Amino acid sequence: MFFIMGISQGKKKLDFDQLIICRSCGKYGHLEVYMIYSCLSLFFIPIFKWGRQYCVRTSCCDKIIAIDSELGRQIERGQVTSLPENIIPADFQSGCRRKRCSSCGFETEEDYQFCPKCGRELS
Repeated sequence: MFFIMGISQGKKKLDFDQLIICRSCGKYGHLEVYMIYSCLSLFFIPIFKWGRQYCVRTSCCDKIIAIDSELGRQIERGQVTSLPENIIPADFQSGCRRKRCSSCGFETEEDYQFCPKCGRELS
């Protein structure tokens, strides 16, 4: 008889969704809360979870911000229904500037001088 065991890292999207105007990019977006954990599995069935961490992801600009474990547990239990708007700092861009092509609408955070799709100069 042999056992198939393993340790892996898992990610679970919690049942939380909040519509916001992002302070980082200025667009409408959703706040989604995820729990990231380590897991011991036996025959591919999760048995034991540890090292739980919680984070918030914005759907508009894909920024990820770690949140306090206690707040994450409250969200997981359904005790918190909205997060404060200042959970995403206004200066969170950390040096990234999004460039948008005025011709085709392609957006990028890379430091391109010309659009990779249509070849026009990016502003």
